[in-house]
Amino acid sequence: MATSKPFVSPSFSYETLEETLDVKPKGTELFIGIPKETSFSENRIALTPEAVSVMIANGHQVIMETKAGEGASYTDKDYSEAGAKIAFDKKQVYECDILVKSAPVSEEECELLKPGQYIISPIHLAVMKKDILQKMMDKKITALSFENLKDDSGHNPIVRSMSEIAGSAVMLIAGQHLSNANNGKGVLVGGISGIPPTKVIIIGAGIVGEYAARTALAMGASVKIFDNSIYRLKRLQNNIGGRLWTSVIEPKILAKQLKTCDVAVGALSSTGGRTPIVVTESMVSNMRPGTVIVDVSIDRGGCFETSEVTTHEKPTFKKYDVIHYCVPNIPSGFARTASQAISNVLMPLLLETADEGGIDHIVWHKINIRSGIYLFKGSLTNFYLSERFDLKFTDLNLLIASRR
Repeated sequence: MATSKPFVSPSFSYETLEETLDVKPKGTELFIGIPKETSFSENRIALTPEAVSVMIANGHQVIMETKAGEGASYTDKDYSEAGAKIAFDKKQVYECDILVKSAPVSEEECELLKPGQYIISPIHLAVMKKDILQKMMDKKITALSFENLKDDSGHNPIVRSMSEIAGSAVMLIAGQHLSNANNGKGVLVGGISGIPPTKVIIIGAGIVGEYAARTALAMGASVKIFDNSIYRLKRLQNNIGGRLWTSVIEPKILAKQLKTCDVAVGALSSTGGRTPIVVTESMVSNMRPGTVIVDVSIDRGGCFETSEVTTHEKPTFKKYDVIHYCVPNIPSGFARTASQAISNVLMPLLLETADEGGIDHIVWHKINIRSGIYLFKGSLTNFYLSERFDLKFTDLNLLIASRR
């Protein structure tokens, strides 16, 4: 049988179809609430009055609980002049669509959350509880964490700023505790002409280590840095712009250096769980009396075996006559600087969220924000949390693609 040719009629016109592009939705108005933090020595606030006035100028609303900025020396007057409404009842603040907090959500606060809210806050993995997560999932909450939020370059901007503050503060803290005023051994960090410089040992060459090294060098101390990553040691030397005494973490060398130092800083970071203990109790017992240990990694368990968590109110304790400073939230002691740093990251993010038409749209358009989202409309999208608490994990990319 002969196959007939396809029939092309001149009365048809063949046209290519237009490509359908994602049309950007109109910007939305944000309704932001800032509660006063009641948790353990949290003095920071996530938006400064300057940031609030920018939000208000862009047509958004901000309600904050009275005295929320007190810890960072911001008054209610500063905020009301910026255009925020001051609420005297916590419940009013929790009526907002978006909550911006500087401490993790607590159990009491879970009760106040309204369904479908969007929360931006830290999560503090070490103290996270399964029932808090479960309650937030039940209320279909969308939540973004400070710790995992990434910027366009793939860095974690808030963690980085907090690490810079903690690193810079380390030497100021050590200096205070070496002086007689705080029953230290009466040594001036850095020393003066004719006197050998103070010896500082830094364990960990991340951001905290780098900023601690910068401050120590600026004070005139001699600095020795330990880290098992040659890449990090090289990066630190390049960033500081000079050759430093560096070494991998080798117990014998470390013990020898600790014996003669005046300040030892624990600045190791860990990706998932606890920081490894690299300084044993016997190493600490051989250190000189009156030496100061500042363990910045205490919020992940600490890298000195003798470290125990202390508070801003009673920051130090002595063991083997060595002064230990182990406050987990160092940036909170410099709350105003820390608040400004957090605010600098969140204010542009909130403005962008509004421009994109809300959180649902910004996660679609901006891939790097996805790493920070651990709950999306009640689904747990952080693999580490789902493993740890044995809760169902949902891939965020699939979730948002299925909503399109």
